Amino acid sequence: MNGGVTEAVKIIQIPLLRDNYAYLVVCEKTNEAAIVDPSEAEPVLRQVEKEKVALKAILNTHHHHDHTGGNPGLLGRRSLEVYGHMADKGRIPGLTHPLRDGDEVRVGQLRARVLFIPGHTKGHIAYLFENKLFCGDTLFVAGCGHLFEGTAEQMHESLSKLQQLPADTLVYCGHEYTEKNLQFALTLEPNNKKLSGKLEKVRPLRSRGISTVPSTMAEEKETNPFLRWESKEIRANLKSRFPDIGSDPVSVFAKVRELKDQF
Repeated sequence: MNGGVTEAVKIIQIPLLRDNYAYLVVCEKTNEAAIVDPSEAEPVLRQVEKEKVALKAILNTHHHHDHTGGNPGLLGRRSLEVYGHMADKGRIPGLTHPLRDGDEVRVGQLRARVLFIPGHTKGHIAYLFENKLFCGDTLFVAGCGHLFEGTAEQMHESLSKLQQLPADTLVYCGHEYTEKNLQFALTLEPNNKKLSGKLEKVRPLRSRGISTVPSTMAEEKETNPFLRWESKEIRANLKSRFPDIGSDPVSVFAKVRELKDQF
């Protein structure tokens, strides 16, 4: 399992279902912990026991079952606070703390800022602990989520917000989609050396079942086609195939999303 450690926070990645990731966020000063997006309860409980931490909260990024399916099982065994966006009242099992953009969540002495990033769903949020971003299905390594409940305009705005975070921000996303995402990205930007180089590093990792998460915001800005609406190569590629495409960033983003849906 991947881990990232600073002075006070420990992150334990927990693979769930077929390609989901949940994250145990531990305050090392108090030994209190929260679980981000538990799709299953039992693997999370096993990890909590292994780490000998006090699980206090569930942090849901959005209501989809593959991010909240473990809530009932965890709540049946533990008394936990459940956090999610206020738009997901009635959609996130056990929600106790409906959140808005800019709210703060505490885990022991750790503090996370809540970022409202709709598009994939209407109530999608991210949790930012220091430089660690838990962004669910809005931003993936080299990808972004489907537009299930939102518009291209909303998702572009949400990704623009995330893009403004510092370059060293660690991106902890909800799924292991990296290899296919990079393959798609190369169809739009075949001359991007950072992109081809990243795929070369990812292939052997995935062949051994090793996680490609977290990425960094710096890497995403260099390789993620859903953040590269200003790329001259992507724009030229799209214009040659779709002469009527608009030149504004939202039109470029929307076409890239449409192509990925068909990939």
